Amino acid sequence: MTKTVVITGASAGIGSALAREFAARGYALGLTGRRLPALETLQAELQTQGAPRVEVATVDVDDRDAAPAQLKALFETLGGVDTVVINAGINDFTRVGAGDLAKEAAIINTNLLGAMVTANAAVEHFLQRGGGHIVGISSLASLQAIPRQAAYCASKAGLSMYLDALRTEHKDNNIRVTQIRPGFVKTEIMDDIEKYPFAVSAEKAAAEIAKAVQAEKRDVFVPAYPWNLMRPVFGRIPDRVWKRLAK
Repeated sequence: MTKTVVITGASAGIGSALAREFAARGYALGLTGRRLPALETLQAELQTQGAPRVEVATVDVDDRDAAPAQLKALFETLGGVDTVVINAGINDFTRVGAGDLAKEAAIINTNLLGAMVTANAAVEHFLQRGGGHIVGISSLASLQAIPRQAAYCASKAGLSMYLDALRTEHKDNNIRVTQIRPGFVKTEIMDDIEKYPFAVSAEKAAAEIAKAVQAEKRDVFVPAYPWNLMRPVFGRIPDRVWKRLAK
């Protein structure tokens, strides 16, 4: 039986790479984002390559009034959903005390509050279906503070805790939760990515993420090497190391 996955923020970066990866694995897809033309281009590409089904919808997760109904409509159009990937996110380099509060608020609004909007819509749908799988794209930054990315780190740390609480809250309702913590991935939202250690392509990240999703892993670093080995030292890496990288 064909499984169905909905991916938010699917018009670029990890989201579009995930769409291609899941399509190659035989999934039916529901893709959302703010840029409908980009989604439609991706839809046409995947259909040409033989994807079982691809539906697209404009959803701005920042719009807490409209987004829940838009997501619900997509779920219904697809005839039910097995997995929802909470991927929509933004980043911007900021400095605390430098007048960047508006940028910081936008990051929190999309990465944390927007993720909560999506999670709530997914849980409501899964409660009606008798279960489902929520996948949250968090970040290495949820565990390691990075200079000039304070708001991004805060948004991802908040998302990680939210996902942990969601999993505990709805375990008895057959709602499974997978948390993905990518390291440095080459996408549009990461400036000068090459200077960061162990950076990988969005395609490589997507392949590892899809494998973890299919196995319904609980908490996964991407790429697995070297971040799994380094997990015990996150939060203890000297500040000077991250300051040098953030210049």
